[in-house]
Amino acid sequence: MFKKSFAKKQIVGLDIGSSSVKAVELSGKPGNLSLVSLGFNELPSDTVVDGQIMELNDVSNAIAGLFTQHNIRSNAVAAGVSGHSVIIKNILVPQMSEAELEESIDWHAEEHIPFDIADVSLDYQIVNSTTESLQVLMAACKRDRVANLRQAIQLAGKQPEIIDVDAFALQNCYEVNYEPANTEVVALLNVGASTMNINIVCGVQSVFTRDVTVGGNQYTNVLQKELGLTREEAEGVKRSGVAEHVSGNGAMHNLDEIMESVTEMLAHEIGKTFDFYRATAMEDDAQGVSRIYVAGGGAKVRGLVEHLATRFEMPVEMLDPFRRIKVDARKFDPDWMREVTAEMVVAVGLALRGVEA
Repeated sequence: MFKKSFAKKQIVGLDIGSSSVKAVELSGKPGNLSLVSLGFNELPSDTVVDGQIMELNDVSNAIAGLFTQHNIRSNAVAAGVSGHSVIIKNILVPQMSEAELEESIDWHAEEHIPFDIADVSLDYQIVNSTTESLQVLMAACKRDRVANLRQAIQLAGKQPEIIDVDAFALQNCYEVNYEPANTEVVALLNVGASTMNINIVCGVQSVFTRDVTVGGNQYTNVLQKELGLTREEAEGVKRSGVAEHVSGNGAMHNLDEIMESVTEMLAHEIGKTFDFYRATAMEDDAQGVSRIYVAGGGAKVRGLVEHLATRFEMPVEMLDPFRRIKVDARKFDPDWMREVTAEMVVAVGLALRGVEA
């Protein structure tokens, strides 16, 4: 479940979100990576709810379609989990050998996991060691959620080699493309349709993660309600953001004000996350966040980047998952790539699990 252990075979990064399925295949090594395959298929609404795949056939068909349409030959897949079924914690335990930690990790984990330990898949990584203690990054996910994800992939005729955490895939993509300084603290945001993954990292170490159930769907829902639109119409208005005023229910409405209300909701959750990070940071002198990188379809909403930069008084920019990855413009249409790049960050991070370090 962790980004540091890489697979030996070619792995396809498969990001199954609540509104779409994305696939990425890479070749080469960090520093000399190339994009081999990339695919994107929309999903019907309510196919995936809070990370739970409700319609297995719809998702497996979308996965199989991606592999066929884009001639992806490898059947080995890395997929990610997120949402309320995933718990990520930095914990301190007394200094001990790796064998002793392996033997006692369930006991240590029980203090921090609100589920029965028998019902979760658990993984961990030692991130720091002193004479007195070990700092351990621990991730757990409900077994039924992992089984649900595996089943959808297997129904598509593919092999789920690795189950990762979306927040770690986001971080992996950032590390490879931005090569951060050891002391630089940044917030990575993946604003999906229904969930926003937040990962605060110091250099290459995750120091705080949180998944929040707000995302791009909130914009669509508010536009539907306020303007009396169908879901399809609301999606169109959200994506274009072209009209200053939109007529609905016989009245004129200010589109910017409606969009701003949802953007402020996202910003509030990000602010709360920063507060949680400061309150729980391992070190007394933990640095504050100095920069925000945003990704995901919801990050493309007009004005979001500018709003966050003003609200938090720091640089905010879109995370480019192909910043240090070669993309052949003859094979991948540059206009289409610009359209889908924001959504591909987690899929790229997952695909990196198939790249030799």
